[in-house]
Amino acid sequence: MLITKNKAIFPLILAAGMAAIIILTGFFTARFVHKPLYLTVSNQDTGEIYLQIPAYEAGKFSVGFIHSVNKSPVIDCYEIRGRQIYLIQTIYYGFGAGVQTEIEDGQELTYGEDGSMTVSGFEQEMPNLCYLVGTVSDHILTIGEYADGVRIQELGMQENTSESAGKEISLRALCGRNAAIRFSVEEKYRPQQ
Repeated sequence: MLITKNKAIFPLILAAGMAAIIILTGFFTARFVHKPLYLTVSNQDTGEIYLQIPAYEAGKFSVGFIHSVNKSPVIDCYEIRGRQIYLIQTIYYGFGAGVQTEIEDGQELTYGEDGSMTVSGFEQEMPNLCYLVGTVSDHILTIGEYADGVRIQELGMQENTSESAGKEISLRALCGRNAAIRFSVEEKYRPQQ
């Protein structure tokens, strides 16, 4: 009689074990499998998505613009690390209001042959990276590399800069003048609205 009961229980134990394995496999797959990440440019106020680029393509990117006071290029350089954006360095070509004039602990100032001044060593997480797209000159998003100051000068002062072929994107053409935009890294692709 005892053997009969064990034979009847064995299929139930086997089924329960298999169900547990399936549930645990599903949990660990959902929790630990890599989900694609996207560098996302959206409207800061409405959330409208202007652009999404796979983060592995963007890896590093820069936003360049012409400084409103000294009329020279400024390039902010960023890296995507996991789900975060980090400020790595800023490149200046002239001093003016709003341009860093003091080097903080851990930062380094270097001078380029092209007259640039690069402040590096920020390694600062930017959980709320926002820009106001220029009215006088454009903001240029460069994907996968850092922009060149001469190129920013050429593109930024053009009246009707359109989305460029390749890795340079006019934020004014993409988002409009005076658009308050936000950069973020998102797991889920949201189709453009």
